[in-house]
Amino acid sequence: MGAKTGLLVYADGDAPGALRQVGAADLGQTVGMLRRLHPGRQFEECEGSTLRDGVYPPEGTTYAASWPGVDVIGDQRVMIDAPSQLPGHLVAASAGRRLVLHAMHSVVDWLAFAVWEDGRLIRSLSLSPDSGIIEDFGEPLPFELPYWAGNRPADVIPWPDEDEKPPLPFHPLDLGEDALRALCGFVQEGRPEPDDVDADTIRLHGFKVRDPHDPDLAERETPLRRAVEAMGPPRVYTLGPDGSLIERNGL
Repeated sequence: MGAKTGLLVYADGDAPGALRQVGAADLGQTVGMLRRLHPGRQFEECEGSTLRDGVYPPEGTTYAASWPGVDVIGDQRVMIDAPSQLPGHLVAASAGRRLVLHAMHSVVDWLAFAVWEDGRLIRSLSLSPDSGIIEDFGEPLPFELPYWAGNRPADVIPWPDEDEKPPLPFHPLDLGEDALRALCGFVQEGRPEPDDVDADTIRLHGFKVRDPHDPDLAERETPLRRAVEAMGPPRVYTLGPDGSLIERNGL
């Protein structure tokens, strides 16, 4: 699957320390937490996941767990280019707590993370090789410093006869794994360390989530389905002796 996360963590203090102490998450407490964060949405219980695998749920699914002192939510909807634009009600829910957003996607090598303390944004970073630095707010956190100092350079294989320089001084996903460890206590694809949170043993409840004001998935897919149905049969071409395209009959 590659490194992909869409993760929110609310903690009364240090999230890694709290996650090392958790047991089974209470279903009712978890549902209550989600309803407070997303009033008006409908939640239908479905198969759950683990903290390691549940940080990137399928579209329309949320993996979540609530324990005394720490709440975890895996949801693709928090994967936003500018973490500082996280909806205000989600930030307001962090009053008196620390809120961490962590999002990355291996297909485009994109990373974004942010940290709020008592509702105040203290650090936000979003970047990818194609887009460069999308957002950079606040002072770099300690785990970032070796990257900005040039001590974690990205490996770039240039095209022959080209002296290609990387668009960023490091690979975003390398920083993403260190950010995940520093802020949440575990990694997805890096080598586990002895004091890492055992994310494979922490279970998250699963929920199908629906906003009654949004069209359902079938309705959203209708225009695409109609467009596909309106398409004619595929047309296949080959190159002729003179380099021209010749349409073939049949496949």
